[in-house]
Amino acid sequence: MSTKKIAIIGGGNLGSAIAQGVLKSGFASAPDIIITKRNIETLAGLQAQGVLTETDNAKAIAAADVIIVALKPYNIKEVLSRVKSAFNPAKHMLISVVTGVSMDELEEIAGPGMPVVRAMPNTAIAIQESMTCICHKNTTPEQAAWVMQLFDQLGVTVSIDEKLMDAATVLGACGIAYALRFIRASIQGGIEIGFDVRTANMIAAQTVKGAAALLISGNRHPEEEIDKVTTPKGCTIAGLNEMEHQGFSSSLIKGITVSYNKILKG
Repeated sequence: MSTKKIAIIGGGNLGSAIAQGVLKSGFASAPDIIITKRNIETLAGLQAQGVLTETDNAKAIAAADVIIVALKPYNIKEVLSRVKSAFNPAKHMLISVVTGVSMDELEEIAGPGMPVVRAMPNTAIAIQESMTCICHKNTTPEQAAWVMQLFDQLGVTVSIDEKLMDAATVLGACGIAYALRFIRASIQGGIEIGFDVRTANMIAAQTVKGAAALLISGNRHPEEEIDKVTTPKGCTIAGLNEMEHQGFSSSLIKGITVSYNKILKG
């Protein structure tokens, strides 16, 4: 269990999910977590578990060792600039899960030499199944290891260069929506061939979950597993070939690159 005091600045969906995941995993105890929000009534569930809530960001920062910033991209600089004097680079580590704010910008706000970390989780963090990409600056090896351990409680974590953080946003965070759209289309196809919506939903979702588990557990390439189910003159290869004729792979690749370019252009 972590002995560090953790302040989560921003108790919205993502901030609350992080608090819940850290609690469920036993990585931190409830009294060691402070979460802030203007309307703390919405944090009643966390309060009932013993998590401390606070409307004053500066007070939460002063009481913590690690600050996790889960604000909206449009207001992070304004909110943190108001509490700049509360940051202490000798004591604190700042972790941002906010899209589009660089480590240099975070250090500029929090003070020279501040250990800063950018983390890009996805919404599966709510069920401790996130894919989280992280990068860090000014951190000690011990601090970097602690951050990896923290996010490992919430799913799978990989360390990347900051220059890839926008790409990680698309592939890992936007990727949840892409995968869900595939599942939704599979459900619609399932209904057309005879299933009711609930059964089609269960079959499609579990099939995708199983496909992902095959790759992860065996560290395999997708084509290895595809080859196992594409028998000569079979229905699987017929369906796959028709999807490719209709542009399935190319449209997905194009969608990923369009999302990426949108981030770059703003």
